[in-house]
Amino acid sequence: MVWDQRVWIVVGLGNPGKYYALSRHNAGFMVVQRLFRRWGFSRWQKKFLSRMSRGQRGEETVYLLLPQTFMNRSGEAVLLAQKSLQCPLERLVVVYDDLDLPLGSIRVRREGGPGTHRGMQSIVEALGSESFPRVRVGIGPLPEGADAASFVLESFTAEERALVEPAIEDACQAIEMTLEGAIDRAMNTFNRKQT
Repeated sequence: MVWDQRVWIVVGLGNPGKYYALSRHNAGFMVVQRLFRRWGFSRWQKKFLSRMSRGQRGEETVYLLLPQTFMNRSGEAVLLAQKSLQCPLERLVVVYDDLDLPLGSIRVRREGGPGTHRGMQSIVEALGSESFPRVRVGIGPLPEGADAASFVLESFTAEERALVEPAIEDACQAIEMTLEGAIDRAMNTFNRKQT
């Protein structure tokens, strides 16, 4: 297959539906929805088992993707879009929540394992590779005695929203840097320890 070096796909991970819209597990959706408004892209369409929007940034075409498969089957939507759009893996950016990072922080990586995140596990399995950029948005730590599966599906509290808002903005900037070919700058800028 001939890969298209003028295409980017930015995938936000989350669960579809109003019930989950403000949940911690939907931090990836929140970032991509912010990019959608920020970049003024075309209205959402149903495509690739996802809500999809398309737009231009310079001479490159960028697709925003919100998989509608539910988190554990995110890989089905991502693989369908990646193959259909002939997008190289190094131009596929996935943004998602991470319980192991403190709330308000983000981390940018060029590649790596999925950890315990079910959506990322599904994507890595579907693509057969870990070699794609990702931006993790911290939603941790898990409160002592709390059940992780229940915690991530709860909505952010008002206090947490105040902390996650700057992280969403940071994630948007990190993705913009990545799309500009400056992922190293994004990592140097945002992969700092929380004090």
